[in-house]
This record gives sequence, structure tokens and C-alpha cells, in this order.
Amino acid sequence: MSHTTTDQPRRRPGGAVVPVLAFAGIVVAVMQTLLVPVIKDLPQLLSTAPSNATWVLTSTLLSGAVATPIMGRLGDLYGKRRMLIISLAVMVVGALVSALTSQLLTMIVGRTLQGFAMGAIPLGIGLMRDMLPREKLGSAMALMSSSIGVGGGLALPAAALVAQHTNWHALFYGAAGLGALSIALTLLVVPESPMRAEGSFDLLGAIGLSGGLVLLLLPITKGSDWGWSSGTTLGLFGASVVVLVLWGLFELRVKAPLVDLRTTARPAVLFTNLASIMVGVAFYVVSLVLPQLLQLPKATGYGLGQSMVVAGLCVAPLGLTMMFTAPVYARLSARYGPKVTLIMGLLIIALGYGGGLGLMHAAWQTIVTSVILGAGIGLAYSSLPALIVGAVPASETGAANGLNTLMRSIGTSVSSAVIGMVLANTAHNVGGLAIPTMHGFRVSFLIATAAVAVGLLLALFLPKAGRPAQQSQHTQLRASSEEDAALERAEEVLRGFRGRVLGADGVPVARAKVTLIDRRGRQAGATVSGEDGTYELAVPAQGAYVLAAKASGHGPLASSATHSGEERAVSLDLSLPGEIVSA
Repeated sequence: MSHTTTDQPRRRPGGAVVPVLAFAGIVVAVMQTLLVPVIKDLPQLLSTAPSNATWVLTSTLLSGAVATPIMGRLGDLYGKRRMLIISLAVMVVGALVSALTSQLLTMIVGRTLQGFAMGAIPLGIGLMRDMLPREKLGSAMALMSSSIGVGGGLALPAAALVAQHTNWHALFYGAAGLGALSIALTLLVVPESPMRAEGSFDLLGAIGLSGGLVLLLLPITKGSDWGWSSGTTLGLFGASVVVLVLWGLFELRVKAPLVDLRTTARPAVLFTNLASIMVGVAFYVVSLVLPQLLQLPKATGYGLGQSMVVAGLCVAPLGLTMMFTAPVYARLSARYGPKVTLIMGLLIIALGYGGGLGLMHAAWQTIVTSVILGAGIGLAYSSLPALIVGAVPASETGAANGLNTLMRSIGTSVSSAVIGMVLANTAHNVGGLAIPTMHGFRVSFLIATAAVAVGLLLALFLPKAGRPAQQSQHTQLRASSEEDAALERAEEVLRGFRGRVLGADGVPVARAKVTLIDRRGRQAGATVSGEDGTYELAVPAQGAYVLAAKASGHGPLASSATHSGEERAVSLDLSLPGEIVSA
């Protein structure tokens, strides 16, 4: 696909761009976890049945799942900063709608609008991709990703504190305020990316995807009320299958699809995406179950009788542990590959849920469960983009990662609907109040464990292929944008430099670090020579470069080289001088 740029000058981003975009990620996480502390009270607060109340959570996840690819595509076409501001503005409107109502349907409308904030994540990553020098990109995107864990971890106790001491509607005013602050900071600090994709927006694809997902989740949530074999339930399931199949056929035929389904035919992509749904299911179960268990009164015989704030603090380690596993993941993945780290993550999640079945009798036990699950989910989530990138051609990484994000969102949406239904159907009715039971909590944990088991099975089917361990960090952290694909296509075409690293005696040098430096003095790539001394580096564009090489026991070398822009790599052997030993 061809790309054009606007005529506006390309501004150099200031140092505040990354923190401001990461703050947008925190706002999204706060919006997602806002109502977790008051889940058990929602049926009374909204004067409705528990199965209806779950839609206050499910609607946000569902609109987020749909908004992610839609806002990503609109950002590519009309400007990422513009769409980031629109995403946040829709969230602010939704928060204000929810703040002013106690009616179920109006609340669901408000929460659906809040889900549009989910589009801020791929848009923020796309903006970083367009503006930051390559050597800063990996750490910036890692910060953006971890901001979701940090936001979730901090939001739980903060939301609980607000809900416990003021009217629960104050939560929405707080979210609106954070959204407005994020919009103001973005307008002040973040320049618009000049990158634009050509083409049109796939409106029919957006409508088809939204309709199919709603038709799927509605009977999952209401099936027990209507009867699983009732005409309404079966009819909606049938309609969802028809709509999604027709949507898929349409997406395959349209020139610029909302979601590129062709990439899913490869086993590596297919199994990664199916495993992503399972990780998404497992991620949300703990957020729904533990706060309710912690807050139920001890008089029930199994409730832990904790305040909202303590319950929030006990579950907070889930998000914080996800953040701390990011550097651990980088090391494990470099050594063993992302397939192994995904399997390790899933095994740790299985241990968390399996052990959690017996760790439901004290507040400290729920903290242990949160820490174990946070570590496992952090490892599993970090592995998914790297697996996708290793499985598709460079020009398709944007579309493939967009689809993977959608799959994870579908997992969390299905999880919210199914667990909400399970807890509502196993609840005891005491004086007109539906009180969740220990049986319901255990069934929820068993569902999560089963999802992880299916995920493990799928992960084992993943091909062992993958990029070499020496791949640079920016290769693993692709953004879901079309400019990404253009950049990577250029990298694929301009093969760059290749050759051998030799010692002063002409013997090949293994594990020498070779760094590519552009004419501005910025690092444009790095690799490590193989056992036979060979190295290969791609170049982002034609022009003059410096190749710097160093290895223990040898002196350093800096060699200037020029790439003319041809497809084939320029052969260049690097001879390291002998190390000077001082007397």
C-alpha cells in the first residue's frame, strides 16, 4: 500500500511525549477497572438483576474490542493524534453520561462510550513509532504497555477509596477529569504525525464486526434467563455465526479491510490468536472474583469481610506484577524464544488458578494468588506480539498485531459475560439480594483453569520457528499501524551490510557486537556475530553509515560504509585490531 505525508513540517518530539502518551494508557486502565470495587453492589445500585448488571462491564470491553481496529485504521487515514483526542473525548462524554444516571440502559450507553478509550493504546504506540528515534522506541513502547498494568494496579484501591467514602457516581467524574487532563496534555505536548495511509475506511466491516460480537455475547449473558434451548438464545447464536461468517467473507474481498484475515491462515498466527483469546479469558476472571470474595461479610461463612479499599489493595499486585515481569520477559525471550515464554506464562497462570482454588480463606492468600497470576499473565501477554511478528512477513505486522489485540479483547469480553452469568446463576437469594456463593467463585476459577489448559495445548502446536535471539528490541515490539508495515517493508528490501568479523590474525570472531550508526550519530541497528563470525544488518535507508565492532580480547573498530539503496546486501568484512596490553 502506498503512503503519503502531509505538507506540515515534521516537528521533533519533546521529552514529555512518552510520559504523556503513557498517561493516556493509565487513563484507559483506570476506566477499565473503575467499577471492579462496586461489582457486588451493582444490581442494588441500578435496581436490576445480576445478569443485567454484568453488561455495565461487558459493554465497555465489547466497545473497546471493536474500537481498537476502527480507531487504528482511522488514525492511519486521518492522523493518530486527532483520533487519540477523539477517543479520549468520547470516553469523557461517556463518563459524564454514567455520572448523571442510575438507570441501567443509560449507564450501559455511558459505559459503551467509555470503551472507545481502548483505541488510545494502538494510537499511542503508532505515534511513538512515527516520531521517536529507533534506539528510544523499545523502552518507550514497553512503558506504554506497562502503564496499563500500573494504571490497573493503582486504580483498584483508589476507586475503592472514592466509592467507600463518597457517592459511587464520583468515580465517573474522576474518570472524566483524568480524560480531560489527558486531552489537554496531548494537545500541548504531542505533535501530529505527518504519516498518512491511502485508501478508505471499511464502514461495512466495522458494522459487521460490532453486530457479530453483540449477537454472540448477548445470549451468553442472558442464556440462563431465557433458557439455553430457547428459540431466542439459539436464534441469536445462529445469527452471530451467520453475521461473522459473512463479515469474514466480505473482509477477504474488500481492498482495504478493517481486519486483514488472510494473515490468520498461517498456523503460527492462528494458534497464537486462539491462545490470545484464552489468555484474555484468564486475565479477567481474577478481577471479577477476588474483590467480591474479599468484600462479602464473614457471616456468609466464606466471605473475608474486608473493606472496599483493602480488597482493592489485595488485588492491586496483579497489575503491578505484570509491570515488573516485562524486563524478566525480555531476558527469557532472548534466550529461549517467545513460544517458551508463552508456555511458561500459561503454566504460571494455571498454577495461580489451581492453587487459588485452595487459597480463598484469608486476605493474604488472595494477595499470593494475585502476584502469581500477575507474573503469568505478564509473561503470556508480552510473548504474543513477538510470536505474531516472527510468523508474518514484515509488511503484514501491522494488520496481524491489530487482529491479535482484537482477539485478546474478545477473550476479556467473553470472560466478563460468562463469569457474570455463572456468579448470577449460583447466587443465593437472601431478602431479595443475590449473594455470590463460594461454589460460583470456584466454578469461575475452574473455567479460567480450563481456558489456560486449552491455551497451553494451542501453544504447544505453535511452530518452533522464530527470529534469532539477537533480534533487536524494536523488532519484537511492532506497533499496530500501517506506517509500521511500510517501514518494515523498506527494511526487508534494503538488506544492508553483511560479512564476517575477523581478528588481527584473520580468524573469525564469534559473539562480536556490531552496531550500525547513521550520519546523525544515532544507532540504526545492532547485532552479534555468529559462531563463524558472520553478521548481517538491515539499513532503514540508503546513505552513509559507520559500522562499529567490538569483542573481548580485541581492539574496537569503526569502519565507514555507504549503502546505495540496492536490494542486495553490501559485503563488508570487519577486521578487529589486536588489543593493546599496557605494561
